[in-house]
Amino acid sequence: MGFNNEGHDAAFARLKGLRVPAALGVNIGANKDSADFVADYVLGVQRFADLADYLTVNVSSPNTPGLRNLQADEALRRLLGEVLTARAKAKTRVPVLLKIAPDLDEAGMDAIARVILETDLDGLIVSNTTISRDAVAGLENADEAGGLSGKPLFDLSTRRLAQMRQRVGALPIVGVGGVHSPQSALAKFEAGANAIQLYSALVFGGLDLLDRIKRGLVAGVRSAGKTNIAELVGTRVDDWAAGRITAP
Repeated sequence: MGFNNEGHDAAFARLKGLRVPAALGVNIGANKDSADFVADYVLGVQRFADLADYLTVNVSSPNTPGLRNLQADEALRRLLGEVLTARAKAKTRVPVLLKIAPDLDEAGMDAIARVILETDLDGLIVSNTTISRDAVAGLENADEAGGLSGKPLFDLSTRRLAQMRQRVGALPIVGVGGVHSPQSALAKFEAGANAIQLYSALVFGGLDLLDRIKRGLVAGVRSAGKTNIAELVGTRVDDWAAGRITAP
């Protein structure tokens, strides 16, 4: 589906003055027919920096042709440079997080880590949807184009999360991709996430799923003899990074 929406002005009008008891993140990206992808991101920063609690620089949607090319070394360096310069000019220093693909290889992850550690980026979001169909091979509609999300994404996205944690040290990471239960949420934290997001599971579990996950996380913390979830962050990074663990 890509970034189908009514554009900056419509989104800004809906969000302006909105008060929600949670962090408000705004996902910024480029139009597929844009002559300058980077300029579109800068416009997104300029429009939403004073409104959002954080901005997601999305360079990993597989549904916008050419977008993932921005993950490459020099392209990413230019993008983050201009985005963070635009952020510095805004009245509010809004946190900026970079959302990456789960389909990166070792060299791709190395390049991203090298670039972001040279910037004052506030964090990573790992990961977007996947173009891989290995997890659903042989199933009906498995060959449809676009990004695959939900449970089949969990193992790949969590492995990439752990591998990026190994590369970026203490930089905050939001774990996303296939979270659908208390056990899968806990696994993201153990793989190195400081926070988690979920989306597809809400279609099937509704908002009640959030309470179930929170109760499950509390039980997991207590069972591990810890006092809060932060004490479990990164406790199984090496196992997940090496592929020695799969979805709970």
